[in-house]
Formats: sequence, structure tokens, C-alpha cells
Amino acid sequence: MPDQTLGQQAAANLEAVRTKRPLIHNITNFVVMNYTANALLACGASPVMAHAAEEVEEMVSFAGALVLNIGTLSKPWVDAMLMAGKKANELKVPIILDPVGSGATRLRTGSARRLIRELSISVIRGNASEVLSLAQEGSRTKGVDAIHRVEEAEAAAIALAGDLNTTLAITGPVDLITDGRRVCRVLNGHELMGFVTGTGCTATALIGAFLSVDREPVSATATALAYFGLAGERAAAHSKGPGSFQIALLDALFSMDGDTLRNGARIEG
Repeated sequence: MPDQTLGQQAAANLEAVRTKRPLIHNITNFVVMNYTANALLACGASPVMAHAAEEVEEMVSFAGALVLNIGTLSKPWVDAMLMAGKKANELKVPIILDPVGSGATRLRTGSARRLIRELSISVIRGNASEVLSLAQEGSRTKGVDAIHRVEEAEAAAIALAGDLNTTLAITGPVDLITDGRRVCRVLNGHELMGFVTGTGCTATALIGAFLSVDREPVSATATALAYFGLAGERAAAHSKGPGSFQIALLDALFSMDGDTLRNGARIEG
């Protein structure tokens, strides 16, 4: 049964983002930069993509949230992420981590684990395989795609969230969000979302926007994913395939109003 309180919170968070227009600092990957920036604009936030070590500390000081995404990582980018993250922790700016492809290579897995070890991260969002790679030695992924189902990672996610004192979001056909005590599920979404590169990264960026106005990580994450998933449902109704869908998705994010989100959010927990 959908939680009506969380539906109301989703609408309130969307309205707060559009009223406050928070700056969301992204150190993200080349593949998704343009699309995630446009999604944040459609949501009502103000995106900045800044990864140079010479400016990340200054930039994050203006931000409502810091999004770290290791999709096209290199050592200088990891160093910049750590610099920005430590400054964000000092200023109490929430951090959201997307461990893209963690489990596929030693570089990705090691970098994700190092960021988690050295920074205080509010939310980690990944697919089931990425989350399992953070929790289990030897767990593998297929490139950046999940080879595990959300249900397979649930117990590990609950334990890991408790151990790390963070909130984990595993996205899939049904999204799972947990802080180790509370568990929420988001049922919004559409299968076409899996046919467009960067939808997971976009979900992470939108969580950053919602977390900038709602500092309760489970609530911010669940409501952001409901907003994104509902936009996906609405976009699919006007799309012929992945190409038209990705444009329709931006339109749906932009045109979504609070009443539509309140009534359409399907969040359990």
C-alpha cells in the first residue's frame, strides 16, 4: 500500500527544489554530463559540472549537495572527488555516491570503497551488482549493468547501510532504499528507462537535488526516485522507443506538478 505521507513529502520536496533552485555540484562521467545537467534543470535545480582540483573545494562551498559518480574515473578525478568530499563534510553539504561499475574492475571497486572509507556519504545509489560489490569480496558485475536482482542484494544492503551509517538505494524494477533500520520500496518506473544510457546516473543526480532540501536521506531518496520513476511512466506513454523516450523524459520531469506527483507516487515503507 503506497505511503500517502511520503507522496505528500515528494510533492513538498519538488516544490522546495523549484523554489530554492539549489546548486548541485556534480563530479560525474563524460557519458552523462549533458543529460544529467538537463534533468536537474528540468527538476528546478541549478547544475554545475566541475571536476578540476583547483576549484572543487570552492565550488562545493556554494552547493546544496555534492554528487560523485565514478563512471569514467581516473586518478585525478578520484583525487578531486576526495578534495570536494572532505570540504563538503566540513561544511555539512550532503554527498551522494554513484559507484558505477563497481565490481567490474579493481580500479572501480577500489575507488568506490576508498571514497566510502574516507568520506561521510549520505546516500549511495547503485544497481544490485554494484551494491553487492561494496559488501562482498569477489562479487562481480557485467560492465556497468546489473547481473543480480534487487532482491538478492536486500540483506547485504541492509547490513552494509548499518555498518557504514549511510543510506543505500538499489534501483531496478522496484527500487529499494534502506538506512539499515528502515526499508522503503518505490514501485514507479518503466522498462524503457533501462534502454537509455545514464538513467541510473540521472536518478543519482535527482536524489542530490531532493537531498539538498530534505536532509532525511531515506525520505529524500525515496521521493526523488518516485518523481523520476513517475516521469518515466508518463514519458513512455508518448514515446515510440528509446530515442523519443529520453527527450520525453526531460519534458515529463519539467512538466510534473506537485498534485500529479502526490497522487502518482507509489512508495511503500
